[in-house]
Amino acid sequence: MGFLETLGTFGGGAISYVLPFLFVLTIVVFFHELGHFLVARWCGVKIETFSIGFGPEIGGFYDKHGTRWRLSWIPLGGYVKFFGDDSVASSANSEALAEMTEEERRGSFHFKSIGQRSAIVAAGPIANFILAIAIFTAVYATVGKFVTPPQVDAVAPESAAAIAGFEPGDKIVSISGDPIESFSDMQRIVSVSPGIPLEFEVDRGGEKVKLTATPELREVEDRFGNKHRIGLLGIQRSAQPDEIVQVRYSVPVAVWEGTKETWFVIDRTVNYLVGIIVGRESADQLSGPIRIAEMSGQVAKLGFLALMNLTAVLSISIGFLNLIPIPMLDGGHLLFYGIEAVRGRPLSERAIDIGFRLGLAMVLMLMLFATWNDIVNIAGRL
Repeated sequence: MGFLETLGTFGGGAISYVLPFLFVLTIVVFFHELGHFLVARWCGVKIETFSIGFGPEIGGFYDKHGTRWRLSWIPLGGYVKFFGDDSVASSANSEALAEMTEEERRGSFHFKSIGQRSAIVAAGPIANFILAIAIFTAVYATVGKFVTPPQVDAVAPESAAAIAGFEPGDKIVSISGDPIESFSDMQRIVSVSPGIPLEFEVDRGGEKVKLTATPELREVEDRFGNKHRIGLLGIQRSAQPDEIVQVRYSVPVAVWEGTKETWFVIDRTVNYLVGIIVGRESADQLSGPIRIAEMSGQVAKLGFLALMNLTAVLSISIGFLNLIPIPMLDGGHLLFYGIEAVRGRPLSERAIDIGFRLGLAMVLMLMLFATWNDIVNIAGRL
């Protein structure tokens, strides 16, 4: 029985999507908040609440330090509430802070140094990156990679590869200076580079040949019926079973490979966001909770390993997006601390309040836009 079928024993229909989604999101949110929690405790901050989800509590317990660990009904996120916080967004109440005793101030987040506060805030996204590296490392060290040599078996007529001069039998050595070990390495670079000239070095019968090709933007459909716009060259590979090699890495090498994979996802995210700004990419590829839930259910059909890979990718995305300097997000807090370091004093309570309101509006608009994309995407397949 497969992973999705196992989950399906608890129900059918939407359950097969909801359970994988909650599984993935809970892991990602837990580690994000755990990053804040551990560094805050290390800095001597008293922590009142560690919550997975928002809203009314489903259940929880107190640890020996008096922290309430709770699971809440709305599973779209979580928070760590420090002593002295006026809200779950770690905003401060100046009147309440002024009335604190010296002992209470030692345990308050808001009386820590800029460096300590910055470390506590940055720890959440960093924990997301560490989680992703740990997942990739575990996969590479146990299961490994299935590697297909990066050889060209056929070139589609009038394609970008044909125009560039690729020939059957060419073996791709590098792309824009990056060594290529497998055909999937080449596919991944090409897929995220539509309209961008790429410098290829190929081995043609023992001779090194340099070619320049610009992937074409094409719409493709995956096995689940989802449509994606990616870059394509028009190169085909028909590997025989004996050509596919399973490569397992030692733990140190697996850590390095996991780190490279994490950086690739970050780099792709940055390039996509820049592409939206300059008009090279379409914003309709942004996904919200509905699409992530659907994707979680689809990936669960492929097995637990695939679902963990999605968990790693989502963890990276959430970690990166939280570093964007928008008030309400971790990056917004870091922006305020940077301004405080330059000015020598924090922004006024009113300025911070206005910033948080604007940040909340931006986050809500982004969520609404992404959710609208989800609805349009699903409706287009009905």
